[in-house]
Amino acid sequence: MAKRAKHEDLREAIIQEAMTIIETSGIEKLSMREVSRRLEVSHQAPYKHFSSRDHILAEIVKRSFEDFAVHLDKCRHSPHPHENLAEMGRLYVQYALEHPLQYRLMFGTPLPDPVSHPEMMQSSRHAFSLLKDAITQMNLGNDVEMDALFVFATMHGLSSMMRLEVIDSLDLSDGVLDMMMQHTLHRISSALGVAAPTSRSEDD
Repeated sequence: MAKRAKHEDLREAIIQEAMTIIETSGIEKLSMREVSRRLEVSHQAPYKHFSSRDHILAEIVKRSFEDFAVHLDKCRHSPHPHENLAEMGRLYVQYALEHPLQYRLMFGTPLPDPVSHPEMMQSSRHAFSLLKDAITQMNLGNDVEMDALFVFATMHGLSSMMRLEVIDSLDLSDGVLDMMMQHTLHRISSALGVAAPTSRSEDD
């Protein structure tokens, strides 16, 4: 049987197979040898494209942050800065729920050394700068970085909570989870000292 990797770009095949390993077996199972075995290539073949397992993981994380930043860049710009911040919050949670593997890799996985893989975190800085810009436009007179970290931590907590299986066992009232996003955004606005964001329909 012809080896599968011979009929496609090997570098890209390595990336895709590594993601499959992480998703189905956990990041602990990712290794150069396991990727080679699954692609049915020699153990040395992946080394033509990646120096180590960490180099594969760094590329995957880099792509995840790039995709995340592109998603946040979709934020619709309103003349009301607090609505821009609320929209960014909605986009953050949407990405976390729709791309659980990438989200887990970015924010729930021990990462390769950023010093050894400087390109890995470039888009993470861009994503954070979008949040800081949204807060700066609100002219709150506060420490922008501190406020940005507060919003980041709150949305990360909400996103993580909504992905937990235990949430289904809490015997919550009907509709609570559907309202949680808007409630959290209102609380963020209150904490920052600005008017609460207006509600938007799904068709806006």
